[in-house]
Amino acid sequence: MSLKTLRNVILGLSLFVIGFGLGINASSFGLRSLPIPSEIVNKIPTIPKQIDFNLFWDVWERLSRYYIDKKALDPQKMVYGAISGMVNSLDDPYTVFLSPDQNKEAKDDLGGKLEGIGVQLGIKDKKIIVIAPLKDTPAEKAGIRSGDWIIKVDGIETNNWTLPEAVSKIRGPKGSKVNLTVVHKDASQSAEIMVVREEIKVASVEWEVKKWKMENGKWKMEKEECSDCEKVIYLKLSRFGDQTTDEWNKAVDEINATMKPFGSSQGRQLNNGTMKGLIFDLRNNPGGYLTGSVFIASEFLKDGVVVIQETAQGGRQTLSVNRKGRLTDIPLVVLMNKGSASAAEIVAGALSERGRAKTVGETSFGKGSVQEAQELSAGAGIHITTSKWLLPSGKWINGTGVEPDIKVVNDETKGDDLQLEKAVEVLTR
Repeated sequence: MSLKTLRNVILGLSLFVIGFGLGINASSFGLRSLPIPSEIVNKIPTIPKQIDFNLFWDVWERLSRYYIDKKALDPQKMVYGAISGMVNSLDDPYTVFLSPDQNKEAKDDLGGKLEGIGVQLGIKDKKIIVIAPLKDTPAEKAGIRSGDWIIKVDGIETNNWTLPEAVSKIRGPKGSKVNLTVVHKDASQSAEIMVVREEIKVASVEWEVKKWKMENGKWKMEKEECSDCEKVIYLKLSRFGDQTTDEWNKAVDEINATMKPFGSSQGRQLNNGTMKGLIFDLRNNPGGYLTGSVFIASEFLKDGVVVIQETAQGGRQTLSVNRKGRLTDIPLVVLMNKGSASAAEIVAGALSERGRAKTVGETSFGKGSVQEAQELSAGAGIHITTSKWLLPSGKWINGTGVEPDIKVVNDETKGDDLQLEKAVEVLTR
């Protein structure tokens, strides 16, 4: 993945616990102390302020001389730790330093190469929070839920952990186990959950025709064809990653091949019956590339503003519809929940504010910042918060989230998808 591709990426919630691993082996130094390196490259800071590094090297020397476990004194690991500490001092959970292994894993995650337990993480109030478990993954099967607060990993408290730290502790080889201590939303006590890691394979785009029938005043999904069923296109986007554009275009091609226009006042029709509209599911979508959010929104909007990007200096850049969409005339409902974040919030918010769609579900996560991913030497990387994004109205949703037009909360203890049923109701009114 090139630096050009990585620029303007919203990465705060796309750190999957299926990537990242420190992978740094401690070198053996026997009983001798670790000397201060004889040559330090670029040690003079290029900032207009006098910085005294004597304290840094004093601590380095004291650790080298007095620390009991000489095998743990890995110079490269110590340097990476110092850099991480410098970045963490900004108190921004989304500005992070990545070691070479972590940087590679971050790219693999967005590229769909996933391995681990299958859960998406975020940080709220300095807590490690589960944005959502991926469908049919070890995390979901073990009982991990959206909104869970992970307080311990293998007995180690997660206080003040960064996202990469959390991911590196939870990640592990296929077949290995990790013990998570979690507090479920609204629970009064913690729960211990053991998860066996597996290889995770998840497509970012899925779609199907769903058939619905009204029974006793309630919509029920039917598996078989029925003459009195209402048909709805169900389109789910699970993330904004490297493969999303290709997967999306393929899905939309298939959707359009399944439908045929039969009058602008009536919408469209399936080849085998009437189609009431399209349900676009952005639930538990942690985001991804900013450019991806504009691409997706442009599929549904004919023109106008999608998102506004604002820099620290107050400068604004308006990002508008940038292509001819193929789904601009289809009745549309968007599903969202507390696991919808960053790029997903941009799309849901833009479609709602522009009057293109009704949003159904819960208030979204609330991440309104943009990170730029930059490459460093030796394969390392850094994600820096460079700007914030605003809805077309100019509203900044950071920490508060996007409010749905119609609020519906699913009962996680029951199997019914009340949000999906409400979306069908909206389309069939």
